[in-house]
Amino acid sequence: MKRLFFSMHVFLVVTLGLAGCIKMGPDYHRPDTNIQMPESYQYAPAERVLPEPDDQWWRVFNDPELNQLVEEVLRNNLDIKRATAAVLEVRAQLVETRGKRFPQVGVEAGGERRQIPKPNSVSIDRTTTTYDLALPASFEIDLWGRLARAEEAARANLLQAEENRRTVAQTVVAETVTLYLQMESFERAIDIAQKLIESFRRSLMLVESRYKKGLTSVLDVRQARRVLAGAEATLPSLRQDLGITQQALAVLLGRYPETRPPRLQPEDYYQRLDPVPPGLPSELLLRRPDVRAAEAQLVALNALVGVAKASRFPRIILTGSYGYSSDDLDRLFKPENELWSIATGLTQPLFDAGQLQAAQRAAEARYQQGVAEYAKTVLSAFAEVEGAFLTREEQLKRREYVVTFVHEAREAQRLAESRYEKGLVDFLTVLDTQRTRFEGEGDLVEVDFTLLNNRVNLHRALGGGWGDPGPVMVEKETEIIKSTKGDETTKDTKGDDVP
Repeated sequence: MKRLFFSMHVFLVVTLGLAGCIKMGPDYHRPDTNIQMPESYQYAPAERVLPEPDDQWWRVFNDPELNQLVEEVLRNNLDIKRATAAVLEVRAQLVETRGKRFPQVGVEAGGERRQIPKPNSVSIDRTTTTYDLALPASFEIDLWGRLARAEEAARANLLQAEENRRTVAQTVVAETVTLYLQMESFERAIDIAQKLIESFRRSLMLVESRYKKGLTSVLDVRQARRVLAGAEATLPSLRQDLGITQQALAVLLGRYPETRPPRLQPEDYYQRLDPVPPGLPSELLLRRPDVRAAEAQLVALNALVGVAKASRFPRIILTGSYGYSSDDLDRLFKPENELWSIATGLTQPLFDAGQLQAAQRAAEARYQQGVAEYAKTVLSAFAEVEGAFLTREEQLKRREYVVTFVHEAREAQRLAESRYEKGLVDFLTVLDTQRTRFEGEGDLVEVDFTLLNNRVNLHRALGGGWGDPGPVMVEKETEIIKSTKGDETTKDTKGDDVP
């Protein structure tokens, strides 16, 4: 008995050692995508600095309410919870795959009572009873690394699922910040519309007063009432847009979609951005979770090539069993009732009409598809970053012109109203200057939102802040809690995004 287990132990050690020596298929190396990465981005500020790590990039907006919303969405968002559950699923699949590399041991117990037909000449009872207890075991000797490559692919799948979860978390955070900024933009537009309505009401009162004194015609009164009604008609649509935005934000937060009255936004609400660090290195792009996920998929596909190749070689399976068998339950564990067996088997397809070879070629083709997908992901990421920098540069120029336009439009309105009261211009001139001013202020709200949202797009394109954030963590394997905290300090400088 001892010799048996000693020989089995030696055999297992030798075969396990052999199994760890060979892995069929290529080892993974990052493929050459023929994409020439520049040292820095084309439209980024030119001076190069070493960016400090910042994983909570939304704090650049210096808004405590926004910070609370992001923390809440990381806790309660249903898409993040679903992505977390997907990670746990893949993690369990890894354990399942890895378990196939170890011996499989079970237990079998049974009792049987049967009667055997007896010949006519025999009168004794032919009923027998048998009791069995055995520990069967089996182990596949992974000589060619098929199971090792399968575990390698499973680990890469887990990494991909983790990066996909980070992608979901960053996408949800970006959508939350965008909706919040859009909500502020609608609130600012509502405030401008209300001021426009008040301006038209004052003009109507002035025109009616002049009409009563015979200083103007009834046409001016009708025109004043018309433009007032048109301005009032814009408010319901703006409130509707605000409400829909608030409801969408509530759904992201895992709340019931409710609305609230618009808040009063200050005119300088835009001037709260810290500057974009100059000289951002293009290597930051490679920390994007979708880029990492695409490369993790490449690792898995590369390992599956090894699995397909190793499947074409013989499989060696070691089986064994140890136990007892007796016709008396009380004597089951007696030494004379002991039984054991050990065997090894080899299976090798001799003819399969090219199935295994075709499976290997298919795995290699899937890997080449993954290389193309990875290259496309990297190029698309570069395009998003460069697009965000280009948008920032051009929209900053546009904002300078719009600010000048609004200033001049306000002065023109003031002069037109003053000259109308003195009878020096007609009322159409006043209406034109009023409309022009508030259209300019609406354009300013639009360009402000474009710049603020473009900052969100830039952080999203870079995969977070300017540094390398830690992964979004899972606690107790049940829910996303929050992303690893970075520097929580805020700055008082207004930044270079303010002209």
